[in-house]
Amino acid sequence: MAARRMFTPAFKARVVLEELTGIKSAAELCREHQLKPQLLAHWQAQLVERAPELFGSTPNGCDAQERIAELERLVGRLTLELEVAKKASQLVTSRLRRNGR
Repeated sequence: MAARRMFTPAFKARVVLEELTGIKSAAELCREHQLKPQLLAHWQAQLVERAPELFGSTPNGCDAQERIAELERLVGRLTLELEVAKKASQLVTSRLRRNGR
């Protein structure tokens, strides 16, 4: 049995865009890349279905900005916890030295 071919997302996008922009016809692309027309049609449907995600409702990457802010808060909290742990360790160490341990 022949191994199933795997196509990268970049390849799929390039092939679909070549057809949509009129660079090549669907028939030309299918012959050139040995694809079934149904597969090319499926890729086109996927692109059309997911296109709105590219132009999502969040302007200027708001989701990314929120994630950055969340990570900055986490870094701040962890930094504070580390400083407290260092001071506690120093306090315990100094008390042990004073008690001769």
